[in-house]
Amino acid sequence: MDEIKKILMIDDNPNPTADMLSMYGYEVETMPDGKAGLNELKEGYYKYDLVLLDVMMPVMDGWSTLKTIRSDKILKNIPVIMLTAVDDDIKQISGLKQGADDYIIKPFVFPNLLARIEALLRRSNWKKAEVKKIESINSLTQREKEILKLVSIGESNSQIAEKLFIREITVKTHLNNIYRKIGVENRVQATILAMNAGIGE
Repeated sequence: MDEIKKILMIDDNPNPTADMLSMYGYEVETMPDGKAGLNELKEGYYKYDLVLLDVMMPVMDGWSTLKTIRSDKILKNIPVIMLTAVDDDIKQISGLKQGADDYIIKPFVFPNLLARIEALLRRSNWKKAEVKKIESINSLTQREKEILKLVSIGESNSQIAEKLFIREITVKTHLNNIYRKIGVENRVQATILAMNAGIGE
């Protein structure tokens, strides 16, 4: 691995798996249930490269947690490997249909888990491109966010100027700054990014 990868393990009994992963060079954070795991992801999603998600947990189980992750605009593409003690083909298929990237039966041979994690990380680019662009929206000023929101719902420069009581040339200046900050080249790209980030809803 070129860089240390960080894994969020959502499991009410994470050891010794978390300890073994740490020995192999991964940085592992653990959360005891789905609710706590989701709170951690929403506060610091950009820190994690992959989620190991147990199925059977108190408070909020793995299926509900996975469903919430896949319905979130920012979290939906994070790689998730489900961990379960239930060896049932139908449940495994159901898990994959619900959005799990892989499914491992407990107890498992650790090298098997390690190989699955490394393979998934190699083909995952979830933290690149769009996620970084969405994060860049946080660097916009309040006025720039207002303008981006109006752009995303189809307002023209003249309409934006009228609504915000500013000159049209000022709108253009703001738009140029917005494009530069979020790494896009035009209005269409800015609109797509704003929609992906939930701006305008």
